[in-house]
Amino acid sequence: MVATLRDVPVLPDYIDGQTDHDYMHAAWANGPLARDRMGLIRTFPMSLMTEVMDDRWTRQIELESMMVAGVTDGPVYDIIDNVLLFSNGQVHRNRRAPLAKTFAHRIIGELRPGVAARCERMVAALLGQGPVDFVERIASPLPAHVIASVIGAPEDEVEVVARHVYSAIRGLSLVKDDIRAEADRDMGALADYVATLIDRRRADAQDDFLTGFLERVSGGPMDEAEIRTQIMALVLAGSDTTRGALTATVSQLLQNPDQWALLVEDPETHVPGAVSEGLRYDPVIGSLARITTERHEVAGYDLPAGTFIGNCMLTSLRDPEIYADPHRFDITRTDHPRLHPVFGGGPHRCLGEVLARLELEEALKALVRLAPGMVLDGPPAKLRGYGATRVLSPMIVRM
Repeated sequence: MVATLRDVPVLPDYIDGQTDHDYMHAAWANGPLARDRMGLIRTFPMSLMTEVMDDRWTRQIELESMMVAGVTDGPVYDIIDNVLLFSNGQVHRNRRAPLAKTFAHRIIGELRPGVAARCERMVAALLGQGPVDFVERIASPLPAHVIASVIGAPEDEVEVVARHVYSAIRGLSLVKDDIRAEADRDMGALADYVATLIDRRRADAQDDFLTGFLERVSGGPMDEAEIRTQIMALVLAGSDTTRGALTATVSQLLQNPDQWALLVEDPETHVPGAVSEGLRYDPVIGSLARITTERHEVAGYDLPAGTFIGNCMLTSLRDPEIYADPHRFDITRTDHPRLHPVFGGGPHRCLGEVLARLELEEALKALVRLAPGMVLDGPPAKLRGYGATRVLSPMIVRM
């Protein structure tokens, strides 16, 4: 007999001292699915990730997250209403295609020398300065400056934009009213700034990404709010997740001196593997949530249409069916899937994967070349939570 939604085990209580990984693996021990207090069904093994991402019976969550939060308007509401990430079908294709065509691998590859030079300058400036806030001095400014260069933002405006970004992105999660108000304020400021950038490019076309994007969308199905929102999404997504991924990867490397030594000894060989392993071992994305569009059976459970369901990255990226010794941080591992699961799958797979990898690789190369003796000066950074984008803690290092 097929079990029902009510039969799905509820997530267990936390036990003091558990990490997020411990907690989710303990939940997995009770079965391949679990139900949280909000009614979201979480799947644990990698084998269910493809099933959850199947557009034939699930879709991206659209405005449902705002409804749950009781939000009916405002700048954060507007970005979710207009962005490619939270859209489906033809609307999603209309919003994604111009970005995908403009955000080509060749164009991103051309950024590598500039990104490498920026990483070298950032690290060199911090050598011998004593305790360094890694998040504030390297992990946050690097992706902000890179994505600003992609969209043509002047160098002297990047820090202001970054402050808006790191505040605004909090509004995409369930947060307290005061934080939502701050996020709305900064999302509105970011929208105004991107509108100004677009106006500048329309008045003075350049041989760059933003001009190419505006040419592609001219006369197309997107209205002005949608055009602006896709650029905002690029800025938001290209900043926060890379910041978290870089910090978490360096944190694991410094906690595993043998792995750091391997990287220092032969960065050309091991940097790509270090990036992939960092993204796997402690992923910045905790879950990829969807909503069912029809009744469907998953792992022996009959789920009705309208069920919120998400794959847990903390367990699927340590699935022993996929990864040998999955709880070991190993930059020489050879069992990564061809397409890294942390970037999603199907029509919604992350457009910024190539750029994110480029930034992470060049940052690691600069660190091991210029600061091979870097050590932690305090507790390592941690990513907390198991929802969408996880929360990053500070990390102090000495170079």
